[in-house]
Amino acid sequence: MNTATADNPMSSARGTALHRQIFLVLRDEISRGLFAGGALPGEEQLCERFGVSRITVRRALSDLAAQGLVERRHGRGTFVRGEAGASWRPAPSLSVIDSLRKTATETVVRVLEVVQTAPPADVARLLELTPGEKAVHALRVRSNRDGLPAMLTEAWVPVAIGRRATEAALKKRALYEILMDQGVKFGRVVQEISAAVTDPQRAALLQTEVGGPLLKLVRLMHDLEDRPVLHLTAHMVAERASILMEIPAATVNTLTAGRIVLDEPKSGQ
Repeated sequence: MNTATADNPMSSARGTALHRQIFLVLRDEISRGLFAGGALPGEEQLCERFGVSRITVRRALSDLAAQGLVERRHGRGTFVRGEAGASWRPAPSLSVIDSLRKTATETVVRVLEVVQTAPPADVARLLELTPGEKAVHALRVRSNRDGLPAMLTEAWVPVAIGRRATEAALKKRALYEILMDQGVKFGRVVQEISAAVTDPQRAALLQTEVGGPLLKLVRLMHDLEDRPVLHLTAHMVAERASILMEIPAATVNTLTAGRIVLDEPKSGQ
């Protein structure tokens, strides 16, 4: 069994093939613009960097080429395709509403489901619903300018304020707009950002591979009376979406800037 060491950083102990690990690393570096549309390191350099054989490196490069991220030029090497470099990043906005508006206008939405049903226990608790109380559940996919699904969103809204959030309405307008038209004024927002692994259902909806990385954003929005009005979970394909935040200097040393929460170790670890 191949395990990672100081001399060989790659490992297949977790069941991920070595060429796949190299592919993921290089794809991330390409998306960040590390090669700026130029040549990737040569095969020999990649072999030395990752501690693998040339055939393993070639499989990884072939996978990158198959996705249109690089082109292999005989006798010259492997080059990043011009459009595969780091994309332009907009400046972050201090307004959550501005962020919602930007997402709504720059993506295409596909409404998968809108029903009234009892939410999971953790969502019901956060929305301060009584046991068995129903909420409006909206499941949507948002695609980027290239038509690729970038985000799967799952929203829960108490029925009392979510009745107008029908499938027909959500095909025309964003959920936050529907709520604001009903007089909801958003106040405090609590959000958690973490990572997730793509399961088969999400992989099919987001057109990505099973087991791939996803960004996960859980957001709980309150009104001005501090009543929870919207619970949103968004799963984003890592190479198609990002989360931008700006923290004012006045809040850097406060909890408003957020905090890192470490999970407790499981028993026996």
